[in-house]
Amino acid sequence: MISSVSNERVKNVILLQKKARARREQDCFVVEGVRMAGEVETDRLLEAFVSESFLGRPENESLCARLHAEVVSERVMAAMSDTQTPQGIIAVVRRREADPAKMVSGPAPLILMLERLQDPGNLGTILRTGEGAGVTGVLMSEDTVDIYNPKVIRSTMGSIYRVPFAYVPDLRQTARELKERGVCLYAAHLAGENSYDQENYRGATAFMIGNEGAGLSDELTGLADRLIRIPMEGQVESLNAAVSAAILMYEAGRQRRKKNGRTG
Repeated sequence: MISSVSNERVKNVILLQKKARARREQDCFVVEGVRMAGEVETDRLLEAFVSESFLGRPENESLCARLHAEVVSERVMAAMSDTQTPQGIIAVVRRREADPAKMVSGPAPLILMLERLQDPGNLGTILRTGEGAGVTGVLMSEDTVDIYNPKVIRSTMGSIYRVPFAYVPDLRQTARELKERGVCLYAAHLAGENSYDQENYRGATAFMIGNEGAGLSDELTGLADRLIRIPMEGQVESLNAAVSAAILMYEAGRQRRKKNGRTG
């Protein structure tokens, strides 16, 4: 059992929790909790840690055995955790990004393009909502918040494992490449001529969502095939980025379900 916070493995987990640079250099990230640790694919698992109390509960024995988890003291677990109330299990997982080309390989891909998003909660919520809405991939500018940030990981509720995503060095060039592949680019924009529910998203579609405060850059906006707006009542000028993305994704999902004869 590891009982010292000075242990090198423990110190490294703490470093990975705090520093995006360390996560990039080591090509891994940290997940916490029964659900997140339990869903880790074996080939991506690097190491796992559980507290004494976690190991002591019979319902956790099989998970601890499968992960070959190292037991640590309660004090050490508290130091390693990024949450106020640790669940008692932490895993270090190898990072994995998708090939952007494969995201558009199907007949009617549904892509999200995120430019300079900075709020971890927004990004995590977008990934989770994207899975529910049926997106085929999420593409992000390199200056978007680190998707492996602990707050993002928690917000995804496991979608980090299942939704294809990638950072791209030049989102504008990626937009041009998508257009060449026949993907219609829609920019959520206050200057949009049509309401979002007046467009047809049954074909190859990409939604572009911009920074929480500044919105989309003029350069990326200029590459859009359509500018669309989300109508708002009262004195509200704009919506949260995750909320806007959810509205657009679920409208696309609704149209596609209707096309396929499904409802709900």
